[in-house]
Amino acid sequence: MKKTLVTALTATLLAALTACGGSDSGGGKTLRVGTLSDSKPNAYQENGNYTGFDNELLKAIAAKEGLKLEFAATEFSALLGQVANGTFDIGSSAISQTDARKKTVDFSAPYNYQALGIEAKETAGITDETSLSGKRVGVVQGTVSDTWLGTNAPTAQAVRFPNDAAALNALKTGAIDGAVFDQATAEDYAKNNADAKLKVTKAITTTIPHGFAFKKGNTELIDKINDGLKKVIADGTWVKVHDQFEPTAPVPAEFKPGQ
Repeated sequence: MKKTLVTALTATLLAALTACGGSDSGGGKTLRVGTLSDSKPNAYQENGNYTGFDNELLKAIAAKEGLKLEFAATEFSALLGQVANGTFDIGSSAISQTDARKKTVDFSAPYNYQALGIEAKETAGITDETSLSGKRVGVVQGTVSDTWLGTNAPTAQAVRFPNDAAALNALKTGAIDGAVFDQATAEDYAKNNADAKLKVTKAITTTIPHGFAFKKGNTELIDKINDGLKKVIADGTWVKVHDQFEPTAPVPAEFKPGQ
């Protein structure tokens, strides 16, 4: 009887220790990554695989650190809340590190910088932010594009969408006059929707860094991701992934090999 009780107690203790060991640090457990399914070239799904610059970079980082990842799609407007409440261990979707977002989640070290593109049909008469006045302009709710439009074109009629696909469809059908996307995304849409005659009429560069998002206080996992990020920058993996998905965008000095 005593031997059976000791065995049971030992098993319970081991189970508890195993559960603790697989906590937010990622040690031994599969980390759930919240991402997007339709935001080329940063984060999208293709042939059942979550890919894009951000996701492939995160995979390379995880390989350096021995971390296991499981990707799942969500809407951008919900992503940071889902990271904050623990639904996802990591948020990956070209997330700009704004002061407002830092109140909700913690971020990794920067791995890229935000650039925006104003996109419209060639006949729309949209050239820059001043020409957006009175126009119906699509943005994805809660993004930097949304904030940028309100600040730089306050007389435009903002039309907010849950995701890029919905905004793109509205732009193609003429339901909106223009849209503001991530620059690389806007260029991809113009390239792959020739029939719609879309054009990136202006690119807007910013100094706002992108980062992977984490639940506040999850410093152990953040440290691992940052360590892996340093490794993929130093060995040239960052540039390889960048050239695969964003070949026309310049490479900032701090992401070149040897840094």
